[in-house]
Order: sequence, then C-alpha cells, then structure tokens
Amino acid sequence: MRRAAAEIGAFLALALTANTALAANDGETPVKAPATVEKTFLIPSSEGYGVGDCLTSGESACGQVVANAWCEAQGFAAAGSFGVAAQDEYTGAIPAAPVAKAAERPIRITCPD
Repeated sequence: MRRAAAEIGAFLALALTANTALAANDGETPVKAPATVEKTFLIPSSEGYGVGDCLTSGESACGQVVANAWCEAQGFAAAGSFGVAAQDEYTGAIPAAPVAKAAERPIRITCPD
C-alpha cells in the first residue's frame, strides 16, 4: 500500500509539473512582439550614381528621398538616419590610421523596421 501511495504521489507531482508547463504556452496568452530590427548600410562614397552629394549634405530633402528609396529597396519602410559614416563604423578604420576625409568615407543609411 505504501508503494502504491508513493507512486500516486509521484504521478500527481509529474502531472502538476506538466500542466504548469503547458499552461505557460497555452496559445491563449499573448506572445511577446519581436524586437524591432534596425539595419545600417554602408555605401562607398564613390558608388558612381551621384547621390553621395545628396546624402552627405546633412538632413536635406534630397537626401531623405534617396535614403528612403534605398531602405524601401532593401525591404524596410523608410530611412531613420543617413550621412557620412564615422571612422569607427566601418571595417579597416583603425585609430593609428590617418583620419579619412569626409568625401572618402562611406555613406551610412540606417533603416528601422
């Protein structure tokens, strides 16, 4: 009899644990929304399309249109920010190297989701 009671107790403990685990993911509780995705693209300043002047002249209307078009082409809604990339934002930029002129640095376009 003792053995049967112990087995029933173990079975109940297992059943309660399984029930709690299933209740945590029952399909009725709301699932957390995925974190927003933000991607930054670096484009060579001498890409050849002539949009570098538009994107490097600060927050201009021309630059916003070009940056939005770039983000839309990559599957995002619109551009969050754009401009000349800081030296620590791209590969090959080491502190010992001379600082590249703004015209030689890549263009940065950040596209939030």
